[in-house]
Amino acid sequence: MLGLPRGEVFLVSWTSEWEKEFLLEKRRIQTKIESYPVKIHHIGSTAVKYLSSKPIIDIAIEIEQFRDGEKCISALESLGYTYHGTNILPDRHYFTKGEPRTHQIHMYQTGNEHLIDQLDFRDYLRNNSQAKNEYETLKIELSKINKTNKHKYAEEKTAFVQSILRKINHP
Repeated sequence: MLGLPRGEVFLVSWTSEWEKEFLLEKRRIQTKIESYPVKIHHIGSTAVKYLSSKPIIDIAIEIEQFRDGEKCISALESLGYTYHGTNILPDRHYFTKGEPRTHQIHMYQTGNEHLIDQLDFRDYLRNNSQAKNEYETLKIELSKINKTNKHKYAEEKTAFVQSILRKINHP
């Protein structure tokens, strides 16, 4: 299953279809903006095997110059994305696709601290089953009490994410 209706928060069990969908979308994106990306990453919970997630594919696109993100808007819109600017989330161009929402793009300049944190957190969960299981338990609990508030759901995961990032950065 892919797609989260506006105003809802729920999780579904991990599926290998998410990786396939990411790879398909990555190819579509590369075809449209081939000269700009340095790298295109699968991020978020759908990128971690066997981790329940909201059914949205999160994609991080690294670009050399932040202003290059503006040059990608019309090409990404031709793929069905909506551009939300740079003020929704810090230090990134933000795009969404679909209603229900199926994909999100976070476009960062290479070296951006938020991008590095996203990749570090994803990789930590991929390599640490105990942390992955703890995170999944927390996400399930939070999704039940925040069924219609995605901002509160995300906010209440922050302490866990920050604790993992501290372990990574200060072992």
